[in-house]
Amino acid sequence: MRRETTQVPFGYERPERTVKGVLVFYDSFEQISEPELEMALATARARLFTKLVLYPLHEETLRRMSKEPVSAYHKREKQLIAWKQESGSSLVTLESWEGRRKKYTPFEAAVRHLEEIYGHPLFLYMTPDMAVKLAGYSTFEEIITRVRLILSSRPQMLHPVLEKFKHRWDVANEPDSAD
Repeated sequence: MRRETTQVPFGYERPERTVKGVLVFYDSFEQISEPELEMALATARARLFTKLVLYPLHEETLRRMSKEPVSAYHKREKQLIAWKQESGSSLVTLESWEGRRKKYTPFEAAVRHLEEIYGHPLFLYMTPDMAVKLAGYSTFEEIITRVRLILSSRPQMLHPVLEKFKHRWDVANEPDSAD
């Protein structure tokens, strides 16, 4: 590969990278409160993401992840739409792909869809519980090499796969280690 030299004026400083990509909040949104949504929005603004995508999971997907009861998808979606309108932010987008599918969606299929729609770099914002559940999947190691995780808080119990890839995730209220 050939190198080319360019001339720049004296005192020139390379402009900082202003955009980092898309932050996707991947969750059931059953237990997520408005302050937690506000924290995700604040994280997206502070780290200069182009969008905060809310990705609610369908109840069939949640049934396979855990046996906890969950409300209907359309009820959780309505709550997110109301919060989005209340926040008034043009940064927030609601992804309803799982709602249209109306069936179980594997994690790797969801990430593939998000990569096709929103491109790279892709950051997944999630709770520590969700991260530990997803880390148990066999495809998680391959996926975490393509995306980065931002956890809403520090996990109490760390899954061995999360420990192995600790350079691929960080905590929202701590300084960004990806910079």
